[in-house]
Amino acid sequence: QVQLVESGGGLVQTGGSLRLSCAASGRIFSRNDMGWFRQAPGKEREFVAAIRWGRNSTYYADSVKGRFTISRDNAKNTVYLQMNSLKPEDTAVYYCNAVYLATMMPVGGYWGQGTQVTVSS
Repeated sequence: QVQLVESGGGLVQTGGSLRLSCAASGRIFSRNDMGWFRQAPGKEREFVAAIRWGRNSTYYADSVKGRFTISRDNAKNTVYLQMNSLKPEDTAVYYCNAVYLATMMPVGGYWGQGTQVTVSS
């Protein structure tokens, strides 16, 4: 069964921090590069961060570089996103998915319910 369950979102003030988690089914997680995406109201879903399976190389959108950190626990089929120094423009629904590192595009069309992050000014 394909499953992606994101959690950890919430309401924080500018400059605050949140840690998102994504529990993925083995079918999606195992041996796949994983990523986080986000979608703000009225905007298309965009790439945020990715992590390579195995070597744990990480990649970030310019807008979050230096503030966000992606990590993974392969034993738990879970990927994390530590978000620091949050800004109002980070407000969005955050999703995880397997990712093609060559394009930073998601693999397949299945998405979880996402987790809402709201940053107040």
